Amino acid sequence: MMMDSSMVTSSSEAAYDGILAERRELVRETGNQAVWSLSSCKPGFGVDQLRDDSLETYWQSDGPQPHLVNIQFRRKVTISDICIYADYKADESYTPSKICVRTGNHFHDLQDLEVLELNEPSGWITIPLKDGGGRPVKAFMIQIAVLSNHQNGRDTHMRQIKVHSPCVDSPTLLTNNTTQFSTVDFAMFSSIR
Repeated sequence: MMMDSSMVTSSSEAAYDGILAERRELVRETGNQAVWSLSSCKPGFGVDQLRDDSLETYWQSDGPQPHLVNIQFRRKVTISDICIYADYKADESYTPSKICVRTGNHFHDLQDLEVLELNEPSGWITIPLKDGGGRPVKAFMIQIAVLSNHQNGRDTHMRQIKVHSPCVDSPTLLTNNTTQFSTVDFAMFSSIR
């Protein structure tokens, strides 16, 4: 599915905002449960800088395009969205202009889920990840491919990437509203401390 940057939400728009949803505890950041790898990087500008929660540091690629960010989970994870921080004013020709998000079980079965055209982005870009039925995607692996940069730049900068999963409330085992015991002996075991 091809998306224009007007379809992608940034933190300044009123549409769904992954960063705001994380603050409101509607989603949780699950990137720390994954193994991250890059197609290339300059020394001192790798995964640690991409995941350090600082908007001042960044990953810088060092090789031919496409530049890849691979995110692999140990188990199948439900992913509601990915948030990428990009800053055209700071990075200029290093800023991605075309990104492809792929999902799958491993490197050999990745499917293109979203292709985005970005026009001088500044701030958080939220990319909702939905399957054919409109539900959050379930996958072992996510790959973000930078296909081109602004001004035909060769290497790319990405300042932060966050992976969000929906928060699911755990069901209550026993509640006083659904279970009514008639004897004192059973009633004393109706709750768990």
